[in-house]
Amino acid sequence: MSREKISPSEIKLKNRQMIYQYVRTNTSVSKQDIVVALQLSLPTVTQNLDYLKKQNLIDTSRKIKNTGGRNATAYTYIKEAKMAIGVYITAHHINAVAVDLSGNVTGIVKQQSQFALDDDEYLKKIGMVVKEVKRQAGISDENLLGVGIAVPGLVSDDGESVLYGMTLDFTGKTRAEIAEYIPYHNRLVHDSYAAGYAETWSDHRVKNGFYISLSNSVGGSIIINQSIYEGDTQKGGEIGHMVVVPKGGERCYCGRYGCFDTVCRASILDQYTDGNLEEFFVLLKAGDKTAEALWDEYLDNLAVAVHNMRILFDGVIIVGGYVGAYIGDYMDELCARVDAHNPFDDCAKDYLMQCRYKIEATAAGAAIFFIDNFLNSI
Repeated sequence: MSREKISPSEIKLKNRQMIYQYVRTNTSVSKQDIVVALQLSLPTVTQNLDYLKKQNLIDTSRKIKNTGGRNATAYTYIKEAKMAIGVYITAHHINAVAVDLSGNVTGIVKQQSQFALDDDEYLKKIGMVVKEVKRQAGISDENLLGVGIAVPGLVSDDGESVLYGMTLDFTGKTRAEIAEYIPYHNRLVHDSYAAGYAETWSDHRVKNGFYISLSNSVGGSIIINQSIYEGDTQKGGEIGHMVVVPKGGERCYCGRYGCFDTVCRASILDQYTDGNLEEFFVLLKAGDKTAEALWDEYLDNLAVAVHNMRILFDGVIIVGGYVGAYIGDYMDELCARVDAHNPFDDCAKDYLMQCRYKIEATAAGAAIFFIDNFLNSI
């Protein structure tokens, strides 16, 4: 069987990306370090480093001290060379973050506002939040890669429209409508996919797994070979609508009864503290009996979902979302409850983990879509 030949332009692009990624992942490298590590010729390395420098993607102002001879030029990458913005629109807030090429959040702006996509003033607020985080992070128009807009609903593959938005009743809304006052390249992103994408992108140890988003609604992301699997119709990972109480369950916003969302959304807990999830966990830690009872039932339901996802995908399970940000002190207890369901000899502590992004993971993930696309195009 003949192999498809790789064109010279593809080889050139691959070499450039290899060199740039090597510089990104190492603190300070010399030209000779790159030649040896990547087994590329000196002219190839030199040509590509010159290109990256002209694009203002790497810095050459430092030197690597040598014990003998001249000090070599140190090549370091500039993480602020390009940036992206992520926005997360929820029922009561518009949150935006600025993210650099390393995935670091360099600016956060939060605006409390009632979800109302038919209100022009609300749409203007979305635009103002984007412009404010851009100003706060000092991003020029030239260096802004784009704006990812995360929404609590299923989004078309091209990021242009909301296919299913029953959580906030905005099915059919388009990117153009939502981003009317965002004068930069933008796209819509499903919130659970965005959060899962952030986790996968920041931790390459996660090859296969499932990200559970426990926020105002419950969602998830299937991770296969470090990529988000959306399914044939963008419904992959919709764990919130897995039926866990087949008889007598609470009615879900989808109109059905007994969905996982009805027992593990964040409001199951923070309804006790007037919507303040942080306060709930303060009371829980202090031994409040009502908080303990709510948490005990919540963990039981969560353990069932974690077990089911592990059985289905046999990969890492990441607990994220609003609740995931606070679950660190209770992971041992959750692991014990998951293990009680497991017929095999593996232990939950070896595959169950708390999310790494604990602040604005969804908004960050929406921005990282643009970061990743840029890195793959260099």
